[in-house]
Amino acid sequence: MENIQTGCQKIRIAVSLNDKAPCSGEKTMKKTVLITGSNRGIGLEFVRQYALSDWRVFACCRNPMSADALNRLAAQHPEQINIYPLDVANHSHIEQLAQTLSGNAIDLLINNAGVYPPESGDAFGMTDYEAWTHTFAVNTMAPLKMAEAFLQPIAGSHLKTIITITSKMGSIADNRGGGSYIYRSSKAAVNIVMKSLSIDLNPKQITVVLLHPGWVRTDMGGPNGLISTEQSVTGMRHVIDNLKFEDSGKFYAFDGQIVPW
Repeated sequence: MENIQTGCQKIRIAVSLNDKAPCSGEKTMKKTVLITGSNRGIGLEFVRQYALSDWRVFACCRNPMSADALNRLAAQHPEQINIYPLDVANHSHIEQLAQTLSGNAIDLLINNAGVYPPESGDAFGMTDYEAWTHTFAVNTMAPLKMAEAFLQPIAGSHLKTIITITSKMGSIADNRGGGSYIYRSSKAAVNIVMKSLSIDLNPKQITVVLLHPGWVRTDMGGPNGLISTEQSVTGMRHVIDNLKFEDSGKFYAFDGQIVPW
């Protein structure tokens, strides 16, 4: 861990995936959440809200040293937030992080990291197939790899919950606009992946749920989004807080409504 001075505060950033996190038993039995894609937008708001609720937060992003907003937030909550570098498209990174955090129960895994390909490469006749491969690596494969790598810390926790942030754009029943082949297919694919995972993890009593965050005003969602990150995350947290094990395998919107497959 490296201490970074921010104003009058010092924050802890893991400069490599070998920097160990404090084990959960060292200070307190706080609930713990691991959030991917936490440097901006929805992920950053999840970090903020869980830190304010006194959870221990493992905030992960590709380049923590340039994640200014996340670093400022960590400076305000040094006892709650630990920041780790993680490229979810790199499976060795995921495995190294799991080793780094071994010994820590993880109550809640939020697979939030995602990419939206450029529209110029996501339209019929102009498909960017390399972008399609990368989008699947991040949006579809990474959530399953995270579940595999962190299975034991999740299974050994109190809440035993895996959340994957998906999109109504992955709903086949709701597709009325066409296009967006890359993004839609990556989200439709992760939906069925998580549905299968919910069945496979049923014997371990792990709850696996998909969440649509709404059309949110973020770098990815654009300035015309209908809701703010705070509204989206507040709604999703309400859904998460009220989940029961029998909800595993379901697909909810941020307002608690069931989304059709």
